[in-house]
Amino acid sequence: MFRVTREIEFCYGHRLLHYDGKCRHLHGHNGRAVITLEGEDLDPRGMLVDFVEIKDRVQRWIDDHLDHNMLLCRDDPLLLVLLERGERVFVMDQNPTAENIARLIYEHARSAGLPVVEVVLWETEHCYSTYTDR
Repeated sequence: MFRVTREIEFCYGHRLLHYDGKCRHLHGHNGRAVITLEGEDLDPRGMLVDFVEIKDRVQRWIDDHLDHNMLLCRDDPLLLVLLERGERVFVMDQNPTAENIARLIYEHARSAGLPVVEVVLWETEHCYSTYTDR
């Protein structure tokens, strides 16, 4: 079994609904997504997937949709206020927790045709969440 991994750094803001701690307030993170692909066979070049393909299919999407953006749940009452003021907002169906952001990136990589098996989202230097298909 072969594995390749690419790390993607990005900045994002969010806040958590139904949460009593500090994270109920708008705040930001310097996040790092670690995307791991896996497969049994290599292509004629001897690669599972070229790292450039991961960059083209996943990093560009993160740069366009998540980086320097406010990630909010569609139920967040601040959503309309920020949209009316022309702020960048990425709307999620779920609370924008580290767990749900990791799953969001995983699902995008999968829909982009990559054999992703795991996404680890480092929210801070000491805290991360993992989403995997296993």
